[in-house]
Amino acid sequence: MKTLWIALCTALLAVASASMSTAQTSPGDMTVDVPFSFVVSRQTMPAGHYIVQTFDDAHVRIFSPGTTGLYVGTHAAVRSASDGSKLVFHRYGDTYFLAAVWVAGNTTGRELSLSRAERELARNQTEVELAEVRPRK
Repeated sequence: MKTLWIALCTALLAVASASMSTAQTSPGDMTVDVPFSFVVSRQTMPAGHYIVQTFDDAHVRIFSPGTTGLYVGTHAAVRSASDGSKLVFHRYGDTYFLAAVWVAGNTTGRELSLSRAERELARNQTEVELAEVRPRK
């Protein structure tokens, strides 16, 4: 009887966890696998699976399933043509900073302001490289 109870509780926990991770996504959210650690809003995020959602006209939320994640201040950005959804990172050496969020079908997106740490690296590095991460299909 005890084994049956443990099995039942384990099954219910697995179902609840799966529904929590999918319940946090909504239409228009971007699901990406970032293959490197990166800095956003003075916090280093590990490589991994993330959901990015436009929260309002001034913020985006980036989080992993089961976490609250970060709400990050942004400003509007414009591109000449939509080339799909993507996250854009600035890379200085081995350090990546989230720089912009673009959603397919839109010529407007969200850019993040340079953090103090990124401005300092930009002053000391001769070159910044761009890295793009596209959503999972």
